[in-house]
Amino acid sequence: MRNIALTIAVLIAVLAAAPAAAQCYADYKAKQDNPLRLQYGIVELPPQACGDPAAAARHAGAVLAEHGWTLLQIESTFGEDGFAQRRSRAGAIHLRN
Repeated sequence: MRNIALTIAVLIAVLAAAPAAAQCYADYKAKQDNPLRLQYGIVELPPQACGDPAAAARHAGAVLAEHGWTLLQIESTFGEDGFAQRRSRAGAIHLRN
């Protein structure tokens, strides 16, 4: 019985210490040149960039560059609820990297 209680206590401690796996996103403004094209879009962020505009800009800038876009600015960072609210306003490209 003591081993079961100890196992349960350890399991609870491990689960409580595990980070939440919530998704994090940033909305951005980007451009392409020749011809000039502007885009508002959403990019999925790695956990370490959530809530950090500078880290979000570094990540989004690299992802956008791979797709031929130049990041102009990060508008905000947000979670799943924010994604659902902004999704309809974003351009055709939703970058989820």
